[in-house]
Amino acid sequence: ELRAAVCAKLKRDNGLDYEPADILVSVGAKHTLFNLVMALINPGDEVLVPSPYWVSYPEQVRLLGVVPVAVPTQEATGFDLDPARLAAAVTPRTKLIVLNSPNNPTGAVFTPGALAAVARLAVERDLWVVSDECYEALTFEGRHASIAALGPEVKARTIVVNTCSKAYAMTGWRIGYAAGPRTLIRAMTDVQSQVTSNPSSIAQWAAVEALTGPQDEVAKMAGEFDRRRRLIIDGLNALPGVRCVMPRGAFYAFPNVSGLFGRTWRKADGAVSLGSSLDATAFLLEEARVAVVPGRDFGSDAHVRLSYATSDALISEGLARMAAALATLR
Repeated sequence: ELRAAVCAKLKRDNGLDYEPADILVSVGAKHTLFNLVMALINPGDEVLVPSPYWVSYPEQVRLLGVVPVAVPTQEATGFDLDPARLAAAVTPRTKLIVLNSPNNPTGAVFTPGALAAVARLAVERDLWVVSDECYEALTFEGRHASIAALGPEVKARTIVVNTCSKAYAMTGWRIGYAAGPRTLIRAMTDVQSQVTSNPSSIAQWAAVEALTGPQDEVAKMAGEFDRRRRLIIDGLNALPGVRCVMPRGAFYAFPNVSGLFGRTWRKADGAVSLGSSLDATAFLLEEARVAVVPGRDFGSDAHVRLSYATSDALISEGLARMAAALATLR
């Protein structure tokens, strides 16, 4: 029933036709992604990962002796894909391109033109594509577009990965799924069968209801996040030494804090010159009591990540604390 529900969702929301045999349901999307790399890539292969990236992409492939190749995107473009840089990074060892749109940590939504260029690259160079679409429901400007919907040739080389965690706030239920070529899905199923077998039956039935039931609340949630993103981005851009592009999806802000580098933090045990995202993170935690994640872990030491998956009151309070702390820097 759940695999059939996934097929219906992919048809309804993405215009993609799959059969239940083309679907694998796993214990969260992270598990789905690991099943994929276990089944598809081998030691010595290379995987292209647009940067900034979710932290697990390079680490999962490193566990298998595979080389992750970070391909930078530009803040000036809203961290959109750079097809020319991706093409330049392809070598005879390249096996897979990882796409994540909407993106964690940047909130970028890759443009149709960039996706089309990457689709052509994958077909021409005989590459696989994994399209992590976990934040699909939180696309604020226009409709979400899946690279698998751009034509039968690229669909045959794409594994679409999604989850119930974000759209339905089911993080702890641990339901992720993949849709793709049947031979690869069978190989991924073989991997999973020797690890966890399947998610719990309770979580699977909950996912059936989420995917097939009314979707009105999902749209309401997205509208609320849309409003909160404007609140937090406006506030971040008002802070001295901080700038932040407007994310077009997900629920993260990824401000550039390099304008704070070189400033002096006067601690009780001595002065510290801020010089990295780790320094900025420690400063904000100790002086503002605001927790952010250093961008170094995501591939950019000039940034930190914040989440606006919280109330207006907490967002405003956090911004006020940050402003007060920044005023103490010399």
